[in-house]
Amino acid sequence: MPQVLDRAPAYDVCIIGSGAGGGMAAYVLTQAGANVVMLEAGPMWDVARDGAMFSWNYESPRRGASTVERPFGEFDACYGGWEIPGEPYLKDEGTDWMWFRARMLGGRTNHWGRISLRFGPDDFKGKSRDGYGDDWPIGYEDLAPYYDKVDRLIGVFGSKDNFYNEPDGIFLPPPKPRCYELLVAKACEKLGIPVLASRLSILTRPLNGRPACHYCSQCNRGCTVRANFASSYVLIPPALETGRLTIIPNAMAREILVDENLRARGVSYIDKETMQERQVRARIVVLGASACETARLLLNSRGPRYENGLANSSGLVGRYLMDSTGTSVAGFIPALVKNLPHNEDGVGGMHIYIPWWAYNQKLDFPRGYHLEVWGGRRMPGYGFGAGIHRLNGRLPGPDGRPRPKGGGGYGLQLKEDYRQLYGAIVGFSGRGEMIARYENYCTVDPNVVDRYGIPVLRFHVKWSDEEIRQARHMQETGREIIRAMGGEPLDEMPGPERGYGITKPGEIIHEAGTTRMGRDPKTSVLNPFCQAHDVPNLFVVDAGPFVSMPHKNPTWTILALAWRTADYIVEQRKQGNL
Repeated sequence: MPQVLDRAPAYDVCIIGSGAGGGMAAYVLTQAGANVVMLEAGPMWDVARDGAMFSWNYESPRRGASTVERPFGEFDACYGGWEIPGEPYLKDEGTDWMWFRARMLGGRTNHWGRISLRFGPDDFKGKSRDGYGDDWPIGYEDLAPYYDKVDRLIGVFGSKDNFYNEPDGIFLPPPKPRCYELLVAKACEKLGIPVLASRLSILTRPLNGRPACHYCSQCNRGCTVRANFASSYVLIPPALETGRLTIIPNAMAREILVDENLRARGVSYIDKETMQERQVRARIVVLGASACETARLLLNSRGPRYENGLANSSGLVGRYLMDSTGTSVAGFIPALVKNLPHNEDGVGGMHIYIPWWAYNQKLDFPRGYHLEVWGGRRMPGYGFGAGIHRLNGRLPGPDGRPRPKGGGGYGLQLKEDYRQLYGAIVGFSGRGEMIARYENYCTVDPNVVDRYGIPVLRFHVKWSDEEIRQARHMQETGREIIRAMGGEPLDEMPGPERGYGITKPGEIIHEAGTTRMGRDPKTSVLNPFCQAHDVPNLFVVDAGPFVSMPHKNPTWTILALAWRTADYIVEQRKQGNL
């Protein structure tokens, strides 16, 4: 393909990716006066024009069912998924990694669960605590001021609990627990398991010109009023208003270009609409494409003096790949049968959550998890109600005895089943920490390319015994809570042959760790400010720099780290070092 060098003067900064990290970097750098160009692999996206916040499921013949392009439902506000036509990836034998990619302005932030937890002091010092993995070169005290800045700018609700290793933030008032959540809290109190108010980046009071949530509960569809957080409508617009941000959509980054001094000088990308290769010039390059896509770009950037990929003298680009562990259990709660119809107002997510509480218990796995709570009477869509045919055998017949389990039925009986059973299911999804291991990695395969001619990633990732045992504990805890609520789990507990129901690596979409930070260039890719050891004007602002992936969802830490990195870039530019 012919190369076309864009004739525009060199930008101060080129950012690849527009999600949490890329969006935050653009916000901070443009406010500081930098001229920024942003390469986004997908199209532009406007929540008011392209979102489906107020569409009813019954308006579609599919009733909102998922598709390959939108695996979380056809109204979901994310273009992409685990399988994208023309963009394959490979798996080594014994690996079942699932790689989710978002292809749109704002990336995954358009549809995520908004769970906004800070990493705690212990999360940065895992090796010192239990001997597994490595410690971060920074601590909570380094990120705390930036967590505060993110809280004030974007907004997060919660309650100040002073709970161990769950740092409090600058919180908006949390919404009250729903009916089924109150039952969960009551059962957990019996068991000595703590329950806290959720911490979600959804406004319960107006903030910085954005209104409070009006409880439509459709957060994954994108928020027309901007009451929840997505980079596309919270960070990108103010960056554009400065007049110093240029966005190039449908630009698939191919290679980072360097000069004779091994300093980044720009980026080569494929224009997806013309299939032509183009280049942009920039004095600084910031990667926020997602941990795996960033690793792919570095590994595909090769030259005579960096044959193993750019910024890879340590050989660690792509190594220590992590995701969150996960497993789920759901139960039938008789106390919720024949519930009076009521309005379960609330945000598009849980109002309570269960933090990791067993720090002082002797367990056969080293790191913790939290439990996310779900259930209730949400807007009906395809497959809602957990399948009444699975539940109606639990209802008594006219004679008071359990009636035969039906196949779903039809007519009057089916309507009556739904009236009695809808909302009687409560579930728990565990999200835990995976240990960072050198043996878990992604690399490029030179023999297979995507539709744009770019070598694809090949994954080699497996759960260890520690993660499997952690999933068992999640299952046991969830089932214990269900029984304490007077209910019964819907299914038998999966055994060791099924990994106790553990998710596939990558399925939770918390990929991290492929460009880890550290102080020693021999054992890390980036320094503590997410600056490449080998290439001083190259930075990473996604979850690639993470040294560990605690059980907390990563977005709030991506945002805080990106702000810290952007501030460092601003200061280094003032000093003439960049």
